[in-house]
Amino acid sequence: RIMPELPKYDDEDLKSYGDEEEESALSPPAALMSVLATQEVLLENTLECIPVGEFAVIQPLSDEFCLVLGYLLTWKLILAFFKASSSQLRVLYSQYLRRTKSLNKLLYHLFRLMPENPVFSGPTSETPNKDTKTFFTEELHLDVK
Repeated sequence: RIMPELPKYDDEDLKSYGDEEEESALSPPAALMSVLATQEVLLENTLECIPVGEFAVIQPLSDEFCLVLGYLLTWKLILAFFKASSSQLRVLYSQYLRRTKSLNKLLYHLFRLMPENPVFSGPTSETPNKDTKTFFTEELHLDVK
């Protein structure tokens, strides 16, 4: 709920970033980026032996599962923050992510975490049909119990 409200505080300081000759960058919330940096290191250590193109099997409720879930939820917060930002702020934030290579790391991690066959095996109320249900065609409910 808070993420969409945060960019307005950077909007006030936006004028001070436009006068520099070099390409300027602005960090998304420092606390969030600190958590992301820590998670990137831990996830890289966990996935280091898996090349891009192969996929990691993460067992539900394991330590690795909690780490991956936390990492992906952190990115969800960052994307919510971006969505609420003005286009001028998005440019500055994206420059920061480019310099820290966070977006590159996200893509590397996603390509190692994405299952080879993302078939949806959850409960369905319909009888089986010819169309295979995947995680991309079905709505996923992430209710915390």
